[in-house]
Parts: sequence; C-alpha cells; structure tokens
Amino acid sequence: MIDQISALSSSSNGLFKGVSETRYTSGPTEAGGVDMGGIAPVDGPSFSDTLADVSMDAVEKIREGEATALAGVNGQASVQQVVEAVMAAEASVRTAVAIRDKVVGAYQEISRMTI
Repeated sequence: MIDQISALSSSSNGLFKGVSETRYTSGPTEAGGVDMGGIAPVDGPSFSDTLADVSMDAVEKIREGEATALAGVNGQASVQQVVEAVMAAEASVRTAVAIRDKVVGAYQEISRMTI
C-alpha cells in the first residue's frame, strides 16, 4: 500500500512543479493577462512545494513504521521501538488526513462561490 502512495506522490510531483512555476506580473497586463494589482513574486517555497515535502515526510514515516514492525516480528527490534515507530506513522497519517480534509473543504467552499 505504501508503494502505491509513494508512486502517487511521485507522479503528482510534476503537477506540483508545474503549478509552482506560475509567474505573476507586477506591471500592466498584457493581452489576455490578468491584472494582479501590482503583486510581486514571493520568495521562498511555494504552497505546493511545502505540501509535497509534507507528503514525502509522511510516506517516509510510514515506511519506517512498517520496517520497524517487520523487524519486531523477526525479533530484531524491541517492543518499545515498534510502538514508537507505529505511533509516529499514525501521527503522520492523522496529519495527512487532516490536511486533506481542509483542502477538500476549501475547494468545496470555493466551488460554492457565485461568480
């Protein structure tokens, strides 16, 4: 299952990269351009880059949890190590679900707006 999630995040990385390369003009609009009201580009990581980093961290925590659980089954890891790794993976999953719920809620709110 984790391989499917990581494949999904790696395939969507191109989408995130394409969205994060959007440029805004601070001058007058060109033909067909959108007037951004003089907004200049922002330095630092974009929202999509941050979201991609968070998702990759969550995938890595889940992989570590699975690896530690398998090591515990084979007798190579203590019960405490297994519990700590699984709890960290669970926290990552809960965070990912909370972020997903907020993004879906924001999308639904935007889609209900009248134009």
